[in-house]
Formats: sequence, C-alpha cells, structure tokens
Amino acid sequence: MEMTSRERVRLALEHQEADRVAIQDAPWGTTVARWHKEGLPEGVSPHEFFHYEFASIGPDISLRLPTEKLEETDDYVVQRGANGAVHRNWKGKTSTPELVDFTIKTRRDWDEHKGKLKYDESRLNWENAKKTHENARKKGLFLTFGCGIGYDHNSASLLGPVRLLTAIVEEPDWASEIFMMQADLAVAIAEELFARGIDFDGAFYYDDLGYKHRLFFSPRAYREVLQPAHRRYLEPFKRRGLPCILHSCGNVTELVPDLIETGWTCLQPLEVKAGMDLLALKKRYGDVLAFMGGIDVRKMAAAEDDPKGLEDEIRTKVGTAKKGGGYIYHSDHSVPDNVSFASYQRVIELVHKYGAYGRRR
Repeated sequence: MEMTSRERVRLALEHQEADRVAIQDAPWGTTVARWHKEGLPEGVSPHEFFHYEFASIGPDISLRLPTEKLEETDDYVVQRGANGAVHRNWKGKTSTPELVDFTIKTRRDWDEHKGKLKYDESRLNWENAKKTHENARKKGLFLTFGCGIGYDHNSASLLGPVRLLTAIVEEPDWASEIFMMQADLAVAIAEELFARGIDFDGAFYYDDLGYKHRLFFSPRAYREVLQPAHRRYLEPFKRRGLPCILHSCGNVTELVPDLIETGWTCLQPLEVKAGMDLLALKKRYGDVLAFMGGIDVRKMAAAEDDPKGLEDEIRTKVGTAKKGGGYIYHSDHSVPDNVSFASYQRVIELVHKYGAYGRRR
C-alpha cells in the first residue's frame, strides 16, 4: 500500500527512506493561469493535480492597522497593508512588490503601535482552520503551522530593509524586541490551536535571510539579534517532538551551522541562482539537517529546448539527495510563468522516476 503524504514527509524529516521522495511546490498565480490554458483542468489546482503533500494554517501576527487601496491603474495597484507598509503591485504578472512607504519609521512610531500585538481570537479564522485540519487528516496531508517571520516579515511589511538593517546594527535591542514580540504572539496562537485539537505535524516558517551570494547580515548579528526569536517560534513544536522547516531565500550557506544550532529540522528552498548547492549541503550537513528544494527552475523553463538538461538536473540532485532520507522535492524557489504545463508535468514524472525508493507501507 502507498504511504500517505503525512507518513512520507515525516520519514524524510526523520532522515529515513519512504516509498518515494515527497513532492511540494509553489507555482505563481500567473503560472497557474497559463497552465489552465495549456491543459490543467479548470477548477483543479496544481496541489490537487500533482498531489502536493502539505497543508498549512497561518496566523495573523500583524499590527492589524487599517488596510486601504490608495491607487489603481490598468497596470498596477497601490495598497497599504496591515503593518502600515505601502506596496505597489503589478496586475497580470508576478513580481516582488515595490516598497513605497512605511507607517513605522522610528522607534517612537513602534512604541506607539506595538501594543496592538496582542492575542485575541480574531487573529485566526477558526472555522477555516478547523476545515483545513479536517481536510488534511482526510487526505493524509502533512499539516504545518507557519507564516512570514523575523527579518523577512519586517523588512517588507513593517520598517523596510534599510531601516531594519540599520536597527539590527545600531539599535539591536529594538530589532530584537520587534522579532520577539511577534514570536510571542505566534506562539500564543499555536498553543491555542493545539489546545483546540489541531494536531500539527510540524512548523513551516518563512524568513528570507540572504540575497545573491551573501547574507543580509552577519552570522554574529543573527545569533545576537534574531536567533532568540527563532528559538521562541520553534518552542511549541520542539517541545512536542515535531519538525520545523525554514524557508529562507537567497544564499544562506554561511548561516547553516547556526540554523542547525537554533533547532531547524529542514532548510528550503535552496536557490540555485543564488549559489545554494543542494548536493554539497547534503554531503556536509545531511546527517543533522534535511533539505527541501534545490531544483533549478531555469532548467524547467528551458526543458522544451533542452530536455536532457532537465533530466540531468533531477537525476543527479534528487537521485543523490534522497539517499538515506532527508530530502523533499521542491523547485528552488517557486515556479515562474515561463515554465509550460507540459514541462512541469515532465518535472513531476522525473521526480517520481528518480525519487522512488521502492519501500511500501
């Protein structure tokens, strides 16, 4: 009998071999729209069609400031978010939003607003959480708790990258307070979910800590300013013996020893174009850290012209990283809209081919 996704992912994170490598991914909205024109049935999501293996419940750890649409044209929309940041987003295409303005610009601004980071039941849609939990258990999916946290969450939605990076260096106690207050709120929500019978399989948090080739700040700054909050986020899960996955874009190779020391179980997505090397990481840290991702989306985009390049990418990486468990398939970030539906179908076929172990339930 075939294993459930819950069993398959759990074994991978415990460094054990399952029946095959688990599969999860994140196609862009514009990618999904393209795929619907190329053969993905209408009304069917990639999650359903390709049998992705995760489900998630996420909390609201924002300041919950009033949101509003400030401007809209045929090309873009400008909106103020729940942490007070103003973003410009393009219509009809996927890109990183332009950071236009911020409500929180000084420590005084923060002090005036931080009292809003209080727990109450409206921080979560409890009915949706219950349905997600029931659906995950019915379908045998691996259910995680998580959201954007730490540097990533606050650089985009609260202070902006320049102010936050400056605070990490010049006012580390302020940056630490921001990180820890949000962690305390997330933990309060997680504990209430556990108390209400939501039996998570693990945590899956998002904190981008690198860009191309380097970290945003030093490992020392991570240890002194951010690591305590990371540990706090993990507490409810580590106490229950549950795995914790960190999504961190860019090149974070230099930080891996600290991430292991923090208590992270698995690192995702391993961006190839930023210099992340799945096989080198597996060789060096594979006994203590699991990996998820590392499959170059540029190979997917070029697959129609270079099918061998795609197969070599998956054969060498999946075929090697899967050994002894500790690997889950994912693109090396997300699947852009220059990847055709046919090419992505081939990706999944190859992952099944080279990711098989042969073990049965």
